[in-house]
Amino acid sequence: MFAPSRPIYSVAGIRAIEALALPDARPPLMERAGAAAAALALRLRTGPGAVLIACGPGNNGGDGFVLARHLQDAGLPVSVAFAGEVSRLPADAAAAHSAWLAHHGTTTPELPPPPPGGWSLVVDALFGIGLQRPLEGLYARWIDTLNAQPCPRLALDIPSGLDADTGRALGTCFEASHTITFIALKPGLLTLDGPDLCGEVVVDRIDLAPEELALAPGRDITPALFADRLRPRRANSHKGSYGDAALIGGAPGMVGAAILAGRAAAHLGAGRVLVGLLDPAALAVDILRPELMFRSAADLLADTAIGAFGVGPGLGQSDSARALVVTAIATPRPLLLDADALNLIAREPALQAALAQRSSPTLLTPHPAEAARLLARTTGDVQADRVAAACTLAARLAAWVVLKGCGSIVASPDGQYWINTSGTPAMATAGMGDVLTGLAVALLARGWSARDALLAAVHLHGLAGNRICIEQSIDSGLLADELAPTARRCFNEWIKRGIDRSAPTQEIS
Repeated sequence: MFAPSRPIYSVAGIRAIEALALPDARPPLMERAGAAAAALALRLRTGPGAVLIACGPGNNGGDGFVLARHLQDAGLPVSVAFAGEVSRLPADAAAAHSAWLAHHGTTTPELPPPPPGGWSLVVDALFGIGLQRPLEGLYARWIDTLNAQPCPRLALDIPSGLDADTGRALGTCFEASHTITFIALKPGLLTLDGPDLCGEVVVDRIDLAPEELALAPGRDITPALFADRLRPRRANSHKGSYGDAALIGGAPGMVGAAILAGRAAAHLGAGRVLVGLLDPAALAVDILRPELMFRSAADLLADTAIGAFGVGPGLGQSDSARALVVTAIATPRPLLLDADALNLIAREPALQAALAQRSSPTLLTPHPAEAARLLARTTGDVQADRVAAACTLAARLAAWVVLKGCGSIVASPDGQYWINTSGTPAMATAGMGDVLTGLAVALLARGWSARDALLAAVHLHGLAGNRICIEQSIDSGLLADELAPTARRCFNEWIKRGIDRSAPTQEIS
């Protein structure tokens, strides 16, 4: 069926797992990590050239020494650079260093020049997950040299220079083509700068079961999280079986935002989609999608038959827009707030207090600048720790939150979080957030829970973007209105995959 969702731990969480596992670990965890890295390195190397391993002054360097020993045992030429002081190595790393020397290995205090034909693989075993300050001097220079090598580049645990908890590049950073991370995923691999710097990420649990040792606060998003919802429609059903979705927005000059959201909701199977526009001069029909029905925004908010509301696409920040937000917060229906609805709420503590008191499900879909306004912080503050910002916002407003961006963060009011791995930078165009709103509201209208609707919509949104870029071989120029038909196709493929129990797990994620 679907690839399972994987746990995500902070550095502190990984350290806690290691502390629990170390006393009984046979072979030691460092030996396991080095052996796992060697197995991957043997697959990655290109050509007959030597492998270069840059080892740092801590346990990440120890992993590198074990890797070197395994590669040498496999008959590969290996060069190891190590500029640290042996006497200051942690105990396990010192033992790994001694074992490497006992295998007739050597180290050089500088990176050696490439052999004729170049390196077949370079390995960053410098600092791993423990680094919390920018690299300078020798190690920064080493990383610049490693990044310039025209061969596969493997990082052990995380690229050196990347904050494992936040995904922030701390300055000079190793640019990996592949990263093997040990025990479990870390947030920094999946969000902010992480996806640009980690390349393909492989998780090796090194024979541990982390979730048996510590509760995981985060997970990555896969359809396995909401697979129970992916059922075919019953033959004995009708449009009323799939709910009424209402999208409210479309102030003068921004009508397209509300229409994009409405079209997306229709493509994802809401029984009826109604659009409430603030622009009184707007057309009362969408010629390209005549299935959409248009009503006044106020009438929609008073309609007790509506299953779920999405308020914000193209809403503007007028007095009438504010009045609609006040009414929407008071409605006893699932409610998604986006764009200018969030900006209006950010300006008024009273609206934030009312939002936090809602008894019906609330979903918020801010981009970093909108999240910053809601938190009364700067966009830089939000981006500096995206997981913390999303979780803080979810707890403060008692809402399900997706902090959009590279590695979108979905956070629940109780502190759990999920990181999305689908999507493409080609989606950095106007209107994409409106499409996300429509997808999520359609699922809410169909009776999905806030959790499942938001996780599915976020992942589906990115997956559709990926699919279009692959099929059309594009890197830019993707338009928001192109997304909904492909999202529909991906969603229906999910349903088919859910039915076909014998299907492989890798094809659709």
